[in-house]
Amino acid sequence: DLELYLRVSNGLYLKRCIVGGLERVFEFSRNFRNEGMDKTHNPEFTAIEFYEAYADYKDMMVHFETIWEKACIAANGTTTINFQGHDIDLKTPWPRMTCFEALKNIGGLDVDSMSDDDLKAEMKKLHIELDGGYLRGKAILALFDELCEDKLIQPTFITDFPKESSPLCKVHRENPELIE
Repeated sequence: DLELYLRVSNGLYLKRCIVGGLERVFEFSRNFRNEGMDKTHNPEFTAIEFYEAYADYKDMMVHFETIWEKACIAANGTTTINFQGHDIDLKTPWPRMTCFEALKNIGGLDVDSMSDDDLKAEMKKLHIELDGGYLRGKAILALFDELCEDKLIQPTFITDFPKESSPLCKVHRENPELIE
């Protein structure tokens, strides 16, 4: 018999605080999302959302890895945990790798030097199909998902994805084909 209320994304309110002059804001929130559900996304979760004026994604990576390291130490007395048979070390700093570097180093594909026909052939070989037709960036992301994602065991920041992978993100400051 609890009276409960739903609201839109908590980030909207936090962003208003930033615009209003608060330089750093955060909130722990309970979330439920029913769009885009699949076996890799839990629709119910608790999150911390934080924003900092004049900071970019590189600053956020430092905040994020620091939070996880300190939380792990507080909970376990160490930065190492065992998860699904793997020892995971949350000690900072975490490795940083671009999507293209991951594909080259982990997946064995140098997508920078591959033509669209080469990408399509690789996708065919791996039985990857794209929804909505071929776009180079979507093909690269699909190859990353297939060849790299399950091999990234230790905490690692993957950056500089093709712009087609998330069209609402900020365009990369040095390469307009990528996002930050």
